[in-house]
Amino acid sequence: MNAREYPDRPWVGVGVVVWSGDQVLLVRRAHPPRKGYWSIPGGMQEVGETAQQAGIREVFEETGIEIRIDGLVDVIDLILPDEAGRVRTHYTLIDYHGVSLRDGAAPAPGDDADAARWVHADALKEYALWPRTLQVIEAARQIRLAALAGRRE
Repeated sequence: MNAREYPDRPWVGVGVVVWSGDQVLLVRRAHPPRKGYWSIPGGMQEVGETAQQAGIREVFEETGIEIRIDGLVDVIDLILPDEAGRVRTHYTLIDYHGVSLRDGAAPAPGDDADAARWVHADALKEYALWPRTLQVIEAARQIRLAALAGRRE
């Protein structure tokens, strides 16, 4: 049995929608859950670090990209029961948005990813992404566009 199955508390995961211009950073998962699927970089929060610190660390570990977090996008509870109705897995997923500190930096897959790349926002549907991840990326894009429009006014 997986150590994260039938937990006595939720596991806290942190993801970051990272932008470089009009491109978003994606990783292909090397391990379950969602092995082989594309996602935003992220992972589990460790004891003693803030959620934002976890996001920055995880992005760097998975891609080698240094980032700045600009804000919160969403918090998602992923609760999956077994056939008997008991909670088999429970993740609380905190999703931030931010930017690469070095535009044009090439990502390199790290510990939990077997591929990492920048993808233009208009091409995201070509990747095997969890529908909820697409929604988070779109919400982050809207937040980013609103912030950019506010700076121009």
